[in-house]
Amino acid sequence: MSTATASDERIAQTSMLSALLKRPEIGALVAAVVIFAFFALTTDAFATASGASTWLRSASTIGIMAVAVALLMIGGEFDLSAGAMTGFTGLTVGILCTQYGLNIWVAILVALVLALCVGFVNGVMVMRTGLPSFIVTLGTFFVLQGLNLALTKALTGQVAIQGMAQVPFYDQPKAVFGSSVSIAGGAVFASVWWWLAVTAVATWVLLRTRVGNWIFAVGGAQVSARQVGVPVFKTKVGLFMTTSGAGWLVGMLLLFTTSTVQSNTGVGQEFIYIICAVVGGCLLMGGYGSAIGAAFGALIYGMANQGIVYSGWDNNWLRAFLGIMLLGAVLLNEWVRKRAEMSR
Repeated sequence: MSTATASDERIAQTSMLSALLKRPEIGALVAAVVIFAFFALTTDAFATASGASTWLRSASTIGIMAVAVALLMIGGEFDLSAGAMTGFTGLTVGILCTQYGLNIWVAILVALVLALCVGFVNGVMVMRTGLPSFIVTLGTFFVLQGLNLALTKALTGQVAIQGMAQVPFYDQPKAVFGSSVSIAGGAVFASVWWWLAVTAVATWVLLRTRVGNWIFAVGGAQVSARQVGVPVFKTKVGLFMTTSGAGWLVGMLLLFTTSTVQSNTGVGQEFIYIICAVVGGCLLMGGYGSAIGAAFGALIYGMANQGIVYSGWDNNWLRAFLGIMLLGAVLLNEWVRKRAEMSR
């Protein structure tokens, strides 16, 4: 009896270290601590309140998108249109308000509806056609980028939106999306609070709800998930809509923080979102990952981005850092996954 009990994996004892190593976000947490310590010790401004304000602001908008992209990646899909969506929604609000005089809150709602529609179309196309989400959303990326450039220029005569601060009731959404509070001499922007809220909600959904179980199931074994009654179609379409909704949120944060938006806003950021999600523990094949890990991945990016500036290095080193970080994360995640499978 004792032998059977000892060999029963359901009651097998595991050390705290082994349990921690199985957590997808642990690698990103350790890396974030190391990078913070490195720049704090090598630069004077990095660990100050004003310095932290800068890299937290940089990390927050990336982090919101990274968390949403992480959910989608856990569900086994990618969205390469996520970056262009941030610019698309900001431009939509700007054009509707400055060119057509639409109420600013109505314009914000219209932008949200359009974003969700794009996410819905992405999800339906992926599920109905069976095409890889990489291809479908790459097409959407080019469509949005073209609209951001050509349509904005056709309607406004330029490739940027100016004059948002003069729009009636502008101060109301600015208080929600673009305000800041001073803490210990540093400004904490609204985007940081939104980032924390999105991460908390996403973590709760993944770990405490039936929808979270569905997300892991459709990413890990879609056919098996469908056979046991998981609504695969609704889950994946909902994930694409969530990513687009996050793009809308970041678009609003950028618009009401700076009072302007460029046609190329967000272009090229989609790969950074994916890198942050992978660094945070998401596997490229789906079925494994963490919202908290993606948030840590964005924090690493924000600290490295500003730390390189504070150190006086060439900004091009950031790209090399991202490449090394991605490769290291993929190798670490694969090692953790194999250890987790061996311990079952």
